[in-house]
Amino acid sequence: MLKTDQSSQLKIGVILSYVSTILNIIVQLVYTPLMIRLLGQSEYGVYTLAGSVVSYLSLFSLGFTAAYLRFYSRYKVQDDKEGVARLNGLFLIVFTIMAVLALVCGLILASYPRQVFGNKLTESELGLAQKLMIVLVFNIALTFPSGLFESIVSAHEKFLFQRLLQLVGTIFNPLLCLPLLLMGYGSLAVVVVITVITVAKLLTSVYFCLKKLNARFAFDQFDFSLLREIASFSFFIFLNMIIDQVNWSVGKFILGRVTGSIAVAIYGVGANINTLYLNFSTSISSVFSPRINRIAAANEPDMLRRFTLLMTKVGRVQFMVLVLIASGFTIFGQDFITKIYATPDYAEAYYVALLLILPVTIPLMQNTALEIQRSLNKHQFRSVVYMVMAVLNALISVPLAKHYGPTGTAIGTTISLILGNGIIMNFHYQKGIGLDMVYFWKSIFNLAKGLVLPVLLGAFIMRNITFERLSVYFAAILGYVAVYCVSMYVFGMNDEERVMVRRPIKKILHSFRGGRT
Repeated sequence: MLKTDQSSQLKIGVILSYVSTILNIIVQLVYTPLMIRLLGQSEYGVYTLAGSVVSYLSLFSLGFTAAYLRFYSRYKVQDDKEGVARLNGLFLIVFTIMAVLALVCGLILASYPRQVFGNKLTESELGLAQKLMIVLVFNIALTFPSGLFESIVSAHEKFLFQRLLQLVGTIFNPLLCLPLLLMGYGSLAVVVVITVITVAKLLTSVYFCLKKLNARFAFDQFDFSLLREIASFSFFIFLNMIIDQVNWSVGKFILGRVTGSIAVAIYGVGANINTLYLNFSTSISSVFSPRINRIAAANEPDMLRRFTLLMTKVGRVQFMVLVLIASGFTIFGQDFITKIYATPDYAEAYYVALLLILPVTIPLMQNTALEIQRSLNKHQFRSVVYMVMAVLNALISVPLAKHYGPTGTAIGTTISLILGNGIIMNFHYQKGIGLDMVYFWKSIFNLAKGLVLPVLLGAFIMRNITFERLSVYFAAILGYVAVYCVSMYVFGMNDEERVMVRRPIKKILHSFRGGRT
């Protein structure tokens, strides 16, 4: 019964992950364009810049959030309930301290906006940035304890609750923000609403963990040896967090200092689209984290083979979804940004988004490898490689930003992603971890047969069709999606994947016929 429930929760988690991601994209397609227009390019740039700077405070988590599942799985395999309770208590103490440190440091930073943002912002822009930072600092401090309770829910594989909570947050954000924006309250109202939603989600998660999961917290035996072990494991995750912050946020910071708020706004639009793209991959891979940690904790002889098969199975699904989005954006993205998502003033954001999306597709297909490395405590090499990438990104992005603006900054990130993710890490997965990457890439390349027709159609559209009317634009998108799906089903998918596609369709048709009778 337990296995059945876990299997059901896993399936529901994957489905709701995609529903949440798709809904989030729909919301962004409607909400973000309105916010950009209502705020204006200058205020939107300041809003993006303030959020980028404050996001660095998340580094105070020191990678401990990602460590919880691994150590929970150890106690769970041993059925050590007291050990789990002490682990929960230890993490709660640590995250509370981290939240206080982040709050204090963030408020200190907010006291010196000129030193933080440089001389390219006007006095009014600096004043707004300071107010936004103060609110966002409180918001990010709340995410530390919230991250712990979300990890507890994830460890219990209660994906239905977890994903529904995400869905509610996704829906309520624009529902609360848009009326305030229309009334003229600006970006400050947006960050206040975001903080209120964070508080509500935290309280809901606490209630669910205490009342529904009966999570216990023991504080009587503070285990310093366990803390040292967790810190040792988390250190390289912490390095990786620094790298992620640099790769995805340093571009905005550099542009803010060397160019100004307008360039930040343009880069921010491209980066937002990339963030949505990232969510398509992480939303599914995160659901498999508990299973991966259980396999590692069991440490059976066929462990690496099981990891390779799981990584390949998930990677193929991610490839089909991600390449549909990436190829579709390549074809339709320029009109999307200038006519729907933003305005012609943001045309350069198309090239920013492309330069971020295309190279990151490789590591996104392999997101389960990150969870595998962590479960085996072999994530150190990746962190070192990514640290070198981050330094390279920062060094080459400064001159590129001065000469080529937002596009130049994106080029710096592209170069580091190709070198680190595309080449070095795949070699490490094969030699350092023991995953069969030859098998993985052969399986992925077999899917490429399904790309022939979509590529030919996309080339024809880009060369011969201009979209003067939105009706023609959306019809072309639907046509492309249909051709892609049919071609991938016929020429790319294996028999198991075809069954996965047919099964829900048959259920829907059966329900429809049953309803008619």
